[in-house]
Amino acid sequence: MSKEQMFHYDRGTTNGRVTLVGAGPGAVDLLTIRGQRALAQADVVVYDDLANAALLEFCPPEAKRIYVGKRAGIHHVAQETTCRILIEEARQGRHVVRLKGGDPLVFGRGGEEIAALVAEDIPCEVVPGVTAAIAAGASIGVPLTHREHASAVVFVTGHECAGKRSAQTAVDWAALAKTGATLCIYMGVRRLPEISASLQAGGLPGATPVAVVANATLPTQSLHVTNLATAPFLSETLKGLPALIIVGEVVRWAELRQTMATLQLAG
Repeated sequence: MSKEQMFHYDRGTTNGRVTLVGAGPGAVDLLTIRGQRALAQADVVVYDDLANAALLEFCPPEAKRIYVGKRAGIHHVAQETTCRILIEEARQGRHVVRLKGGDPLVFGRGGEEIAALVAEDIPCEVVPGVTAAIAAGASIGVPLTHREHASAVVFVTGHECAGKRSAQTAVDWAALAKTGATLCIYMGVRRLPEISASLQAGGLPGATPVAVVANATLPTQSLHVTNLATAPFLSETLKGLPALIIVGEVVRWAELRQTMATLQLAG
C-alpha cells in the first residue's frame, strides 16, 4: 500500500475509505482530537464492546452505526464478518470509522482489518489511541518503567488465539519471568492462575507485586494490589470485567499511593 493510500485523511475524496480509530481505555476525554475529528466526518461507524458508547455522540446524527462487539469467550460477531462490513460499506463510497477500544494495533486485530482492506484496494488510515496498559498505570500512579527497577516493559496477551499458526509464537512465560521487565498482561484474568504458576515456575518470586486494574479510567474503576502467589484468587472476583494486570516491582508505587491517600483521609 502506498503512503498516499494509507494517509489521505481530510482530503474530501468521494471514494470509500476506512479510518481505524483508537477509542482509548474508556474515559471519553481520553479520545484523541484526531479521533474525534474522524468520528465527526463518519458516514458509518463500526464499533465494539470496549469503545465507550458515549463516543458515538461525536458522529453526525445521520451516520450509520454498526455494532460488532466481541469479548473473550463471547463472540457476537466474527472477525471475518467485521472485515466484510468494512469493505462493503467503503465500496459504497462512504467514510467508515472503525472505532476500537484502546489502540487499534495493540491486541485489537487492527492488523487483520488493514490486511483485508489492502487486499481490496480500499484506502485506510490508523488513528492511535491510549492503550489499556498506559492508562491503567497512569490511573493508579504506577510508572511502567523506572530507572532503578524496570528498564523495559512488555505488553503481552493472556488470551491467545486458538488458531495461532505456530507454537513458536506462543507466549513463553518462563522467558518473560527472567527479563526483569514490567509485564502488562491484557485479557489475562481468566487465566491468572495458570499465568501466575508459569511465571513462578520461570523463576519470578511469589512475592512479586501485582496490580489488577478493572475498568481503567472509568468511574467504576477498581484496583486490586496483591502478589504473584495470591493473585490467582482474583480470577473469580474479576470474572467478566475488562482488566489489565501489571506485574513487577513498579507496582509498589500503587501501594505507596494507597498509603498516602489513607494518611490524607486520616488527617
